Amino acid sequence: MEVNIQRLKETDSTNKYLVEQLSREYLPDFSVITTDFQSSGRGQRGNSWESERGKNLLFSVLLRPESVPARSQFLISQIASLAIKEGLDRFAAGFSIKWPNDIYWNEQKICGMLIENDLAGAMLSQSILGIGVNINQNLFISNAPNPVSLKTITGNHQDREVILADILRILATYYDLLRKGETELINRRYHHSLFRKEGYYLFADKNGRFSARIVGVEPDGELILSTETNEKRGYLFKEVQFVL
Repeated sequence: MEVNIQRLKETDSTNKYLVEQLSREYLPDFSVITTDFQSSGRGQRGNSWESERGKNLLFSVLLRPESVPARSQFLISQIASLAIKEGLDRFAAGFSIKWPNDIYWNEQKICGMLIENDLAGAMLSQSILGIGVNINQNLFISNAPNPVSLKTITGNHQDREVILADILRILATYYDLLRKGETELINRRYHHSLFRKEGYYLFADKNGRFSARIVGVEPDGELILSTETNEKRGYLFKEVQFVL
């Protein structure tokens, strides 16, 4: 798949920049915006994303998955998180996907993403994947509880462009699988890659903390947990949190 990459020195947000471009002109499928610095990078739950200038990967990808039903839009989150996780796997063991789409190394966060989907009736019309991956940053000064970078994991400075190319190559492969309808394969690999997928761990919902294990993830992204008393519970995004 042909990749159209625009490289910026600085922008407020690559997602916002991409949206603004789309309001002025048509951009082809798999257009990419990458920048050295974001002045207003956004994460999930309205959080900001800390990134030192020129040290990390900050990019957004435009997809046009028009064959994907709106009810199955979580597949976009799955292929994006798999691409990041597998792109990092060659550097070290211990990478996993913390539901729904954060990437962790052991118990520390190395990547976050913000996915914005637009619908056309019952189908997806476009998806914008905003991704931040910590590559060469040594010191994190925000109140984020558990950040880590590839450099602190490996002890070596890494080439951001090489890693970006790898991630985009893997994402293109998964995107092709998605368009061919290979959703079972995508689901299977996603479930296999989940953070804390074995054993009981602490979670927290509106009623407080509880111990549970992950049973699976439904096609709409609902996380299915089983408590120690074998009570099945389903949670959509923001309804439950891992206790780290």
